[in-house]
Amino acid sequence: MCGIVGYIGKKNAYQILIDGLKRLEYRGYDSAGISIINNNSKIVAFKQKGKVSEVESAIDSSEFTGNIGIGHTRWATHGEPNDVNAHPHFDMDENIIIVHNGIIENYKTLQKFLSGEGFTNRSETDTEILANLMNYYYRQTKNFEQAVRNSLNDVEGTYGVACLCAKEPDRIIVARKGSPLMLGVSMEEIIIASDASAIINHTKNVMYLEDGEMAVLTKQGFQLKTIKDEDIYREIQELDFELSEIEKGGFEHFMLKEICEQSDSIQNTYRGRINFDTGVARLGGLEPVMEKILNAKRILITACGTAWHAGLTGEYMLESCARIPVEVDYASEFRYRNPIIYPDDVVFVISQSGETADTLSALREAKNNGATTVGIVNAVGSTIAREVDAGTYIHAGPEIGVASTKAFTCQLMSLTLISMMLAEAKGAMDSENLKRIADEIKMLPEKIQTMIDRREEYKFIAEEFKDARNFLYLGRGYNFPAALEGALKLKEISYIHAEGYPAAEMKHGPIALIDENMPVVFIAPKDKTYDKIISNIEEVKARKGRIISIAFEDDDQIAQYSDFVLRVPKTINILTPIINSIPLQFLAYYIATARGCNVDQPRNLAKSVTVE
Repeated sequence: MCGIVGYIGKKNAYQILIDGLKRLEYRGYDSAGISIINNNSKIVAFKQKGKVSEVESAIDSSEFTGNIGIGHTRWATHGEPNDVNAHPHFDMDENIIIVHNGIIENYKTLQKFLSGEGFTNRSETDTEILANLMNYYYRQTKNFEQAVRNSLNDVEGTYGVACLCAKEPDRIIVARKGSPLMLGVSMEEIIIASDASAIINHTKNVMYLEDGEMAVLTKQGFQLKTIKDEDIYREIQELDFELSEIEKGGFEHFMLKEICEQSDSIQNTYRGRINFDTGVARLGGLEPVMEKILNAKRILITACGTAWHAGLTGEYMLESCARIPVEVDYASEFRYRNPIIYPDDVVFVISQSGETADTLSALREAKNNGATTVGIVNAVGSTIAREVDAGTYIHAGPEIGVASTKAFTCQLMSLTLISMMLAEAKGAMDSENLKRIADEIKMLPEKIQTMIDRREEYKFIAEEFKDARNFLYLGRGYNFPAALEGALKLKEISYIHAEGYPAAEMKHGPIALIDENMPVVFIAPKDKTYDKIISNIEEVKARKGRIISIAFEDDDQIAQYSDFVLRVPKTINILTPIINSIPLQFLAYYIATARGCNVDQPRNLAKSVTVE
């Protein structure tokens, strides 16, 4: 992985490919390259380790003149990040060139076979082996489409692939299994991309490839088939966002922009889904499976990373409000531990992109075991959104920063609405309490905006702690997952080691780490655990730990125990993870920028993890 772009049409492909790769940079990558069939029907290619801008500077664009081409940003899986392992990859004869997202799991078997046929490799990648396999079949069939089809039928693993052939220079062949790929279709051109951000400035008309499908693209149009050569007919869909939503809009970084968008994004999540006069929440996307959810003996939630933290918060919400037992699983572990899944279980899967490989595998495992599946996703038309039995979009808008911010809080808001909806349907919460939650939700955007407006306050604390080597984040109840998420944000973008714990667990090990060099962030809303949190703070203070507290604005007690206090507007318990996440995001952002880190493209990370 990580990003694919391609073009076929009447325009010069070079700048379209370069601009498309720049749109995909937010996904995280270590090298980049492009390949074009030039006006002499020859394949020209250039690739190297580094940024797209460095590739652009190194290329003589006069040599890359043609109307058909493919490009790639790579996030290394097989082989270290270097010029040779960068994509695109030629086969040994330089007849076929491909870009590829995913992992070919049986690449060693294929390599051994191809070696016996006289094929050699230049790189350490599984992708080059796939290119050689395609040429092996091309030598037999003299048909590019058939060679690609035969090769993909031999492959075990995942792929999103785009291919060119020097002997059939009028076409691009693309295919997908487990790694997203879409076509942007207009009257005179087709854009290929693994992400809509590379398409939106050309067309809003898109077609998503499903697993096991391939398309043959020419300047006259495209033909969609299965890998088994069965024709497919599918309607074009329309993208639901504007180009301006994926631009920085005057902010220094996408991450800062997206933190500052949360007063609006939260509102977009609940808009039209809650009656503020009655406190009743309705999510139409869940209606088809409401009876199954209400009769479920338990709900399973599975996700990865930040979405798993949202799911863990959802466990607190659903059990407290709807009184349904909930279990939360890492999607990466879910199917490998042979989980016990009953037909009357309901499995919620959470993914911003809707393409997370482990979460998609967990979804399919749940479906194979007869469970009802519900998706909580951001990307409309994504694979998870298409495969679940029912679901809800969080409507956070495009999230470009690799470290998730607004998607997390919108996932929390969606889980709040689901909890309210189930609580009302089950009679587990009276109308007065539902109305109270609704009233607080209505005030949430304004409260978030007050924290956004005060964001400069965090810079001083960031300067104070930018050289710290470790952080602890501690919270209780609803705010234990918020502590986990705060720690994840800091280590993702600043590369400072940070861990989150339930505050009471500090005494069971982490307290051994505390000294005068250890900053400890306490999430301390005035709830039923407040006195316990104060006791935990005093334990850290006694060991000279440096204390940063997240506390309500009216808390006049916390300052005497803390070195720094980050004030947040007061709200009810169920909404505190949303409120408290804003200062944690700002703290991570300003510490990272003070350290000179690239917060939008942190090292080694990809926005959407589409390989297992």
